[in-house]
Amino acid sequence: MTKKFKLSADEIKPLATGRGACLATDMILVRGKPVGFMYRAEPDNEQDSGWRFMAGLEDQDYMDDESNLGVYDVNTIANYDPTIVEFIDAPVGAVFERKPGTKNFRPVDDWEPPED
Repeated sequence: MTKKFKLSADEIKPLATGRGACLATDMILVRGKPVGFMYRAEPDNEQDSGWRFMAGLEDQDYMDDESNLGVYDVNTIANYDPTIVEFIDAPVGAVFERKPGTKNFRPVDDWEPPED
């Protein structure tokens, strides 16, 4: 099945180039929801930035279905939600969330990334 992305390739502008790849959910890229939760894990490889982006609406069943996730350039996610740009140089281990209906992220210090 082909995904129908909210933005077309020609709508992607250089907002956060050269940051590498990330994982993001279809809630953001297909459904157009803003990023609500993001964390920076230890990168899996040289291209991986370590960033993982979710809308914050995804449950465990959704996350367990790999068809709901994709590997994208961080710049692509920045185009879907430019509010992430000020955080993307945060170190590995950084975690941020945004409460639904608000525009500001806040650091999270009581959450650990899942083990792979």
